[in-house]
Amino acid sequence: MASIFRRMFKVAESHAHSAMDNLEDPIKMTEQGIRDLKTNLQAAMVSLAQVKALAIRMQKEEGGHKKRAADYERKAMLLLKRMEAGEVESGDAERLATASLEKKEESVQQATTAGSDYQTQQRMADQLQAKVEDLKRQISRYETEAVTLKARARTASSMRKINQQLAGADASGTVAMLEKMKQKVQEEESLAEAYDQLSDVGGDIDEDIDKALAAPSSSAGADSLAELKKKMGIASASPAR
Repeated sequence: MASIFRRMFKVAESHAHSAMDNLEDPIKMTEQGIRDLKTNLQAAMVSLAQVKALAIRMQKEEGGHKKRAADYERKAMLLLKRMEAGEVESGDAERLATASLEKKEESVQQATTAGSDYQTQQRMADQLQAKVEDLKRQISRYETEAVTLKARARTASSMRKINQQLAGADASGTVAMLEKMKQKVQEEESLAEAYDQLSDVGGDIDEDIDKALAAPSSSAGADSLAELKKKMGIASASPAR
């Protein structure tokens, strides 16, 4: 029966080892997954920077086109004023003013296109920014959970080792050894008591004689008789010489 239980324990122990080995794989895979996410985050940050840079460039282009449109309009107005002042011939002034207004309209259209492109890029940048922030939060949460799981795994491993040690301890053998030790101590105590009693037997002959002489020789009856004579006023007889 004992051998059956030992075999059962060995099987359970092997399963426990297998479970811990299998536990190591998800932890390593999780750590690798977090590293992959960080790599993706770096790539996303580069893409975000590129999209934002393009949006900034388009915004500047829109401002530049608007500025040129306003400048062409200002030039057309200046040409017309000089025409009125007689400084520029009317034909040349109107031709150049018309050309300036055409340039203005072209710049306005370019500004509109750049503004639309800027809005599109800015929306993409905002969306990408939100995804990057979400990825950062996910990585932070995963790292915290990974640290907690690793700590729990170490605790479980330590508990498993302790339980294996306790399960493998020979409790019955220890109890039997303690019982033998208890019996041995009791035997030693009884033997010591016996030797103590024997120390009062078989002493020196002179000591035995002195003890015998020191003991009262009169019996209880003789003492009672002497007490009764004294009570009745009868003198005790003197011992013969």
